[in-house]
Amino acid sequence: MTFEEFSGQDNAAATGDRMQSAGTALEELLVSAKKQDCLTVGVYESAQVMNVDPDSVAFCVLATDEEYECDIALQIHFTLIQAFCFDNDINIVRVHDIERLADIVCGDQADEPKDAHCILVTVSRLFVTIHLHLIYTLDIYCAPDINFASLFISKSPNSDSWKGSALEKLGMFCEESRNVYEWVPTITLPER
Repeated sequence: MTFEEFSGQDNAAATGDRMQSAGTALEELLVSAKKQDCLTVGVYESAQVMNVDPDSVAFCVLATDEEYECDIALQIHFTLIQAFCFDNDINIVRVHDIERLADIVCGDQADEPKDAHCILVTVSRLFVTIHLHLIYTLDIYCAPDINFASLFISKSPNSDSWKGSALEKLGMFCEESRNVYEWVPTITLPER
């Protein structure tokens, strides 16, 4: 066995572990974001959010399966969404199991089929804006020598566990993928 063959086996095992870890992190992120009402599901709904409040988008998931691979309109939307994400430094991944993804994000609401081809994880800018205004007001009028920002920012929804761990893992996964010229990496969700 040559060195290249040996290192190739190690790389294949490491890539498999990386993919499995990313799939688990994606599921954790989506479940947590759904509980916090921080998901936008659907191509057109996502386009609206990106148009109105692009700074609120933290992560993007594009999903398709064999049935939709030849859907030209969907592929055009994907191209536009990818361009938007690249321009705004938003991490983006692809998932090929749209049914599994729809189960995660729609759950019990499966009465009417949801368009799960594009899913955005968003952050609440309203919460941050209100707290920044409150911090400024307290700082000016109450006690300028107290750091009120540290009291509020540690409790903001932007520092929740889904934002810290799962989103961070996925960000690292996307960055590592871009380093090897895989611009939109594909993630496999774990089986139920």
